[in-house]
Amino acid sequence: MRNKGDFRVEYEVNDLDQIDRNLLRLLQEDGRRTTLDLADRVGLSPTGASQRVKRLFREGFITAVRAILDPRKVGRGTLVFVEVRLDHTDSHVFDRFAEAVAKAPEVLECHMVIGGFDYLVKARISDMSAFQEFLQRVILPLPGVRETHTYASIADVKPNALLPV
Repeated sequence: MRNKGDFRVEYEVNDLDQIDRNLLRLLQEDGRRTTLDLADRVGLSPTGASQRVKRLFREGFITAVRAILDPRKVGRGTLVFVEVRLDHTDSHVFDRFAEAVAKAPEVLECHMVIGGFDYLVKARISDMSAFQEFLQRVILPLPGVRETHTYASIADVKPNALLPV
């Protein structure tokens, strides 16, 4: 962030040059790349590449580096999407729902959406035989849940896509 007088200005994509964009792309592809490898690929010294990566973290362009696991190998081979409609929509119900869903380890993502339902929940479970238990233990007791519709994924067509930079 930059300070301009009393205002804080978020860095944006326009603040990135081609080297920054290349570093972001390379680190998305493989977050374990060494500074030497990054430097070689973007045409900087190792010190220059390291300083740029540190700045990209500091400015919030990179928020984390983590491993992507194979869901099947860790007993989470089934991906489900659950549309959730709440019984009424006020900030108290939304807040309680968000707090509760954040505590469910099976839930990978949860998005408040506009349309025919209120939330779209993405979860990984072991298999469809565990789905009923997940639904009854995790989804249906969430605050304000009136109705759900579930979709089980039968193929990962484009998992873990990289953000275009």
